[in-house]
Order: sequence, then C-alpha cells, then structure tokens
Amino acid sequence: MNTRPGSGMEGMMRNLYVAVMVSSLILLASCGGTGEGAARGGEAGSVEGAVSVVGSTTVQPVAERLAEAYEALHPGVTITVQGGGSSVGVTSAGQGSADIGAVSRGISQGELELYPSLVIYTIARDGIAIVADADIPVGDLSLEQVRGIFSGSIANWDEVGGPDSPIVVISREEGSGTRGAFEELVLGEGVLMTGTAILQPSNGAILNTVSSTPGSIGYLSFGYVGSSVRTIAIGGAAPTPENAANGTYPVVRPLNLVTKGEATGAVQSWIDFILGPDGQAVVVEEGYLPAAL
Repeated sequence: MNTRPGSGMEGMMRNLYVAVMVSSLILLASCGGTGEGAARGGEAGSVEGAVSVVGSTTVQPVAERLAEAYEALHPGVTITVQGGGSSVGVTSAGQGSADIGAVSRGISQGELELYPSLVIYTIARDGIAIVADADIPVGDLSLEQVRGIFSGSIANWDEVGGPDSPIVVISREEGSGTRGAFEELVLGEGVLMTGTAILQPSNGAILNTVSSTPGSIGYLSFGYVGSSVRTIAIGGAAPTPENAANGTYPVVRPLNLVTKGEATGAVQSWIDFILGPDGQAVVVEEGYLPAAL
C-alpha cells in the first residue's frame, strides 16, 4: 500500500493511536469478542473456495492485506482483488460478475434501485485529507473555503490567506468513490467540481501530482498522505485518525464491501474475519479507522 507515515508530532500521535487501537482489538479478541468463529472467519483451514473482489482503488490495498491475512489461516481459499473504481465495484457485484464489490463511499439510492439485492458490509472508515503543494503557507481552511476552491469560486491563494498565486485544483475522475464521497461531504448538493480541475485516476496519482505541481490542491485518502505535501486542517481540525474518530474532522466516509444477496461460504467467512478483531487490527495498521467508531 502507498502508506506514508507522517512525521514529527503528527506521526507520533498517529503511531500512538494505531498502537492503542491494535491493543484494544487484541484485548477484545482475548475476551471472546463476537465469538471465535466470527472473529477468525471460522476454524483455520476449514473453508475452501475462490473469491473475486473488484472495485475501489482506495479499498484495494487494505483488501489485499486482509486477503493475505485470511489466506494464511485458510490455505484452501484464494482471494483475488482488482481495482476499477467504486462504480465498477457496485456494478460487478450487482450483476454477479464478481463475488464482492469494493466501494469507498455510500451506495446511492439509484444503485440500490438498480440492484435491489445488494447487501452492504462496512469494513472500515476513512478520512479524506485536503492536501496542497508543500510550499503553500496555508494550513487551515473553513469547509466553506474548501468548497469554494474546488467549485472554482475561489481561484487565488490570496483569497484564503496565501500568496498571490493561482490555485490549481487536482481531483479524482468521475466514478471514483473518493470523488463521490468528497462531493457529497464537501461540495454538497447542487455544487459542481470546477471544470478546470486536473483529473487523476488514483490516490497515488493525486499525491504525486500535488507534490510536483506549484500552487496545487487536491484530496486523498488518509492512508496515502505523505510528507511531500501539506495537509490542511478544516475548521482547526487536522486530518488525523484521532480527529476523524472523535468527530472534529468532518470529511469521513465508509469503506464498504457489497454482495449480491447475503454472503455465503468463503465470501461470508472472509467478511466475518474482516469484521472481527484480527481483521480490524489490519484495518487500523493500514491507517484506516475501524468499522465501528
């Protein structure tokens, strides 16, 4: 995964948070949690089959880690994980061309009407960080200012306390779950992404473009934030797992797996593993928030 740990105090706080969360999940497992079968996806080695997962590029890296951890317990199961975007994940699961769709946003009412048998499993939660060119001396914006920048009504950094320099907006492409969640949580109903935005196909591409483009600003999953860009607080709340968990950072979305009908067999066993303490420990180690905040 393209996880890049923070540096300085923010990195120390994040490491402390991860350590506390992992310790809590291990304690839950030792106390029984939701039951040994649910926590570990069934008795080790007792499940067999192949599971296909298609969809969100945000979910893909953590899903791959979860697949590896599960396969170590169940060598008779093979889990393949592919990207393609959240919309592709919904369609693949809804049409039955994949066992599981990975979706890094909520499922729309239109999608539920098109595929009424979809079952949604929230496996983690993820903050979306606002990141800028590291040379831009702006560290805090209001939600209204962020909305203005990405909609195009604010076009120069001097309008938000920065230098007299044009703002270059970097965004995900249409169909991206990260973009869908950002538009819902930040832009709001009826507000469109600026037509001048430079579109990129993945979180990693956003990170690379923002870090190399003077005056730029973009958004990406917490799990991809690195020291090559400046993170921007919203209303005084920095984009950290701690602030996302306590509700002070406002841009937080679900990471979902969806199936056509209730999951069964190896699919259900893997999902049970993910939602149990062992799987949730992997989620936290990868820089995301547990499913149940």
